[in-house]
Amino acid sequence: MAHTKAGGSTKNGRDSNPKFLGVKLAAGQEARPGMVIVRQRGTKVMAGQNVKVGKDHTLYSMISGIVSFRDKRKTNFDGRVVRRKVVDVLASA
Repeated sequence: MAHTKAGGSTKNGRDSNPKFLGVKLAAGQEARPGMVIVRQRGTKVMAGQNVKVGKDHTLYSMISGIVSFRDKRKTNFDGRVVRRKVVDVLASA
């Protein structure tokens, strides 16, 4: 005789770890070289002045300065003009 009740199986008993995506430094905050500004999937936010893109599309600062966000008009390959968000790091005076 079994001493534990039969458990059966379930199809939804797993979950993935959180990825902690999003904006890490807001506009006006101080950035040092190598600090992550935005973690993202794909380039929702484009890299501007003094900002580089990592292999997982993470945007990070190249210099010490102030983070600044702006919009940019970009023409797609099919001719449509879209507004894209761009992040810059401006050297602090």
